[in-house]
Amino acid sequence: MASLGEAIASESDEHLLRAKVDDLAGQLGAARKALSESEHAREVAERVAEYSSRPLKPPKWMTRTPKKAERLAVLCTMLSDTHFDEVIQPAEIEGRNAYNRNIAEQRLERYFQGVVKIARHYLAGLTYQGVVLFLGGDLISGDIHEELSETNEGTALETVLHWTERIAAGIGLLADEFGSVHVPAVVGNHGRRTRKPRAKKRARDNMDWLIAQMLARHFHSDARVTFEIPDGTDCLVDVFGTRFLLTHGDQTGGGGGIGGIWPPIMRMIAKKRVRHDFDTLVCGHWHQLIMAPDAGVIVNGSLKGFDEYAATMNFAPERPQQALWVVSPENGVSFAAPILVEDRAREGW
Repeated sequence: MASLGEAIASESDEHLLRAKVDDLAGQLGAARKALSESEHAREVAERVAEYSSRPLKPPKWMTRTPKKAERLAVLCTMLSDTHFDEVIQPAEIEGRNAYNRNIAEQRLERYFQGVVKIARHYLAGLTYQGVVLFLGGDLISGDIHEELSETNEGTALETVLHWTERIAAGIGLLADEFGSVHVPAVVGNHGRRTRKPRAKKRARDNMDWLIAQMLARHFHSDARVTFEIPDGTDCLVDVFGTRFLLTHGDQTGGGGGIGGIWPPIMRMIAKKRVRHDFDTLVCGHWHQLIMAPDAGVIVNGSLKGFDEYAATMNFAPERPQQALWVVSPENGVSFAAPILVEDRAREGW
């Protein structure tokens, strides 16, 4: 007959064994989930691979010569720095903002509806040839920082699947309203799969690129919607002879001095002109809306708005907004306006 000590020791060993089994079961479940996500990502990549090798040229409607007395225009807007599935807690930033999947869905809907509202009600009387929707990167929050991995509402792949459908719905809305939509798309820094930025395969190893390719596949049979998805960081877009260079804006540093973001942006413009011939640089990244085409730059705001990082760095709060501008054959960028997407009462914070 076993002694009391032996019985206690045996029971302790049994508890340890059960705990180890439970731990191994949890690891196995996590491994299966990761494998499933990896296999799904591979399947998606294989499905879009054939389309990624077919670069599309800008459609002819973006360069058509207008007839006399025809007030022809192309509506341009930028969607970037949406940071989908990031969570912002109002209590951590003095109640200045809130953000989660539900709020982001509302703001994305207001964004696309705002494009239509401004064009039809505030800038009425123009004959719009179509819309150029600049996708400027940082569409997802991503996992480049541990704090994001811990607080995001979904994994990167879950985020891609959830939000690609909603962006596609918005593009469909613009196509129904304006007839034609051209979508140049570049990648940001938050969609990358590595903690540190890389130069090799910078675009193809980024979730922003995957979203753009999935959107292109979705609309491949719809002649109204065309895409330009470069494998590099920049995309040149010609609209009625006005040349826009789309880039995310993360290829320069600084911006914390008394001059704000202007010094690094002007340095980036000067460096870009060495390789590209363009009139206006269009970028995001800085979460600060600047509409200055005469100075050669349009900087987009963000959909998510003020966050914990901005508060920690003592940046000035800026409301969630995106850029919109109109290009005419005669005058280039003729009108510019923000699309305001925040509705605190409906968002419930």
